[in-house]
Amino acid sequence: MSLADHPIEPVREQDIAKWLGGRTFAEAYREYDETGCIRFEGVLDERQLDAIRTALAPYLEADIKGRGDFEGIKTNRVYAMMAKSQVFSDLAIHPLALAFAEADLGLSCQLSALLAINLHPGETVQPWHHDDLHCGLPRPRAPLQVSAFWAIDDTTEDNGATEYLPGSHRWLEDRIGGAPTADSYFGRKEISGDPDARPDAIKAVMPAGSLMLLKGMVWHRGGANRSDASRMIITPQYCVGWMRPLENFLLATPQDTIRCMPKRARELIGYSIHPPFMGYVDGMHPDRTLG
Repeated sequence: MSLADHPIEPVREQDIAKWLGGRTFAEAYREYDETGCIRFEGVLDERQLDAIRTALAPYLEADIKGRGDFEGIKTNRVYAMMAKSQVFSDLAIHPLALAFAEADLGLSCQLSALLAINLHPGETVQPWHHDDLHCGLPRPRAPLQVSAFWAIDDTTEDNGATEYLPGSHRWLEDRIGGAPTADSYFGRKEISGDPDARPDAIKAVMPAGSLMLLKGMVWHRGGANRSDASRMIITPQYCVGWMRPLENFLLATPQDTIRCMPKRARELIGYSIHPPFMGYVDGMHPDRTLG
């Protein structure tokens, strides 16, 4: 039942060297650790982007919009993506994103959420938030979550590029102006302009195929889409192995689909053990239940 019986293979530096721009992983990690963010361009090629867009198309055609300011009433959000196509499982286990998740959260990290976010023209800014806001533990604290942002379209100043506050993972404040309220999740607040805009915010302008990684305590928000076209990102979010994920992948994903997943993808949704034995099934490693 221990990890030794079903070892999780860590990402190797040689598997990600081509994206590090001549740096070592340790050097790249120092930038990420200091600012709370790091970006890489040219990680996904056009073939991979086309496969992702094709897999998403039927779910975007359903045109299901968000329920409030947080999800966005002019935004499509696609959930339960591990059940929808293996291209999304492959994205969740991409070695470049996983290298930073494993470094912050350990090999037993879990996938907390995996969703596509498609902002339509006219969408307004999201409330400022950090992705481990739900944990309720006081700052400062050890990392609990890492969020990856894959640009499936170009993200620009005008179409709603994610805005983030560099270094905010080191702040002690657990509330800032413009943070979500209870009404943010299931309601719309009529506001004029952008009263919560901040001069220290950076817009993550990236070409399609880029990857941004944010520490879970970094304050950020989706920008307003003032363009005439939609913009889409996919965000896998990882958490420590002992923390309950935001999304219940074990109920959302049929077991036949899970059997066909890569081993690392199964581990990320709960077919793994957090030391010494958190996550066992009938006293055994959960992978044994797949027969």
